[in-house]
Amino acid sequence: MRVLLVEDDYMIGNVVQQALREASYGVDWVVDGEAALQSLACLPYEMVLLDLNLPKKDGMSVLRKIRAGGRRVPVLVLSARDATEDRVAGLDCGADDFLVKPFQLSELLARMRAVTRRQGPAVGPALSNGMLTLDPATHEASKDGETVRLTGREFALLQALLVRPGAILSRTDLESRIYGWNEEVESNAVEFLIHSLRKKLGSAAIKNVRGVGWMVPKAA
Repeated sequence: MRVLLVEDDYMIGNVVQQALREASYGVDWVVDGEAALQSLACLPYEMVLLDLNLPKKDGMSVLRKIRAGGRRVPVLVLSARDATEDRVAGLDCGADDFLVKPFQLSELLARMRAVTRRQGPAVGPALSNGMLTLDPATHEASKDGETVRLTGREFALLQALLVRPGAILSRTDLESRIYGWNEEVESNAVEFLIHSLRKKLGSAAIKNVRGVGWMVPKAA
């Protein structure tokens, strides 16, 4: 999952960015509201973490602009404003959740998982195509009654595929969901991860569509 972090406090931004990368999110970090809107116009982010006190354009204006344009990208507000009226205003403007600073990183990650679940049809935390099951909370995948632990990158790649079983994702699609702007990507990184996942889950777990990309099959 690729996340846009909008935070002008460099200490908070660095800590959150590192935590997201360790949790296998691809993350891009900008420090003002105008840069946030420019980034959203260029890339299909799957979540926005939005501070409210931003230079150039404040976070509430960014949020209104996102919703006015019809974008349904989940937005989780991160703010030091703890008054009830601020939380209500953020939610009424279209935020999916509101987390008051300071916060524990574990709570941030849990709220991100909860917001993601609310966006889809699944009623539980796990993703599944009927053959494979992936648990975002534990980074474990299950197949035929056996459970294996995945690395961060393996988890991120399999998660991207399991969000839409049957949909083909290209190398560029997968890289965009796994890596952020400033992360170096080896030319064969995706192939290496898929090879590793197939060793753990079986060769049929991920299908290659020659010349196009990869997919996890839908349940029969």
